[in-house]
Amino acid sequence: MRIRYSDEGDTALETAGGIAKALPLLGEAPFLTLNADVACDFPLEKLRTVDVDLAHLVMIPNPPHHPAGDFAVTPTGQLSEVGSGKLTYSGIGVYRPALFANLAIEPLKLRPVLNGAIQAGRISGERYNGYWLDIGTPERLHDLSERLTKAAESAA
Repeated sequence: MRIRYSDEGDTALETAGGIAKALPLLGEAPFLTLNADVACDFPLEKLRTVDVDLAHLVMIPNPPHHPAGDFAVTPTGQLSEVGSGKLTYSGIGVYRPALFANLAIEPLKLRPVLNGAIQAGRISGERYNGYWLDIGTPERLHDLSERLTKAAESAA
């Protein structure tokens, strides 16, 4: 593994803006993103074999803090902004640089970038039912800590 950093400076660029700035470091191949505030047991190696048009997102059942979800996964594996059974984007995705190639380097959320590509049928997705937790609040971080403590005690 090789880690390279893209410094966003004093102003956070959000997800899409940050990726646009990092493109020179990423090369031409599809790349994986994983939100830093997520704990999960998703088998990331599985994503090496996914056929990616512009992006492939891992979707999860809606957590209590996001009950409406983000996108539906169609029977053919495409993402849709409409439809029943919307799921939540897990923060795990594989992207082609082309999705971000023409973006200005400025604060930009991911959703607006995804919307047009989803409407064009160029983003696929899959449902994951395993363990996933957004640890973006002190309460959820505490829940994770308790889970890990119990697991360690059970293993001992």
